Amino acid sequence: MKNSKPPSRFHVVVDAADRLTLEEQETLVADLNRRLADRRRAEPAADIRQAQREFERGVLQPTTPDEIMKEILS
Repeated sequence: MKNSKPPSRFHVVVDAADRLTLEEQETLVADLNRRLADRRRAEPAADIRQAQREFERGVLQPTTPDEIMKEILS
């Protein structure tokens, strides 16, 4: 009995990567690692911009590190 479910996108990508030469696979891995690092760096920057906008709108109020720690630990 044949499975009629199409392969996942991940599976298709991995199968395609298997058909690359070793050198191409190494280049692909390096490129993916670079892109992931870029995305990880962009996330905190986006969070900071959002917090700055919220602060400007008055949604956030200035607080001390001690107050933040009390809230985290409560």
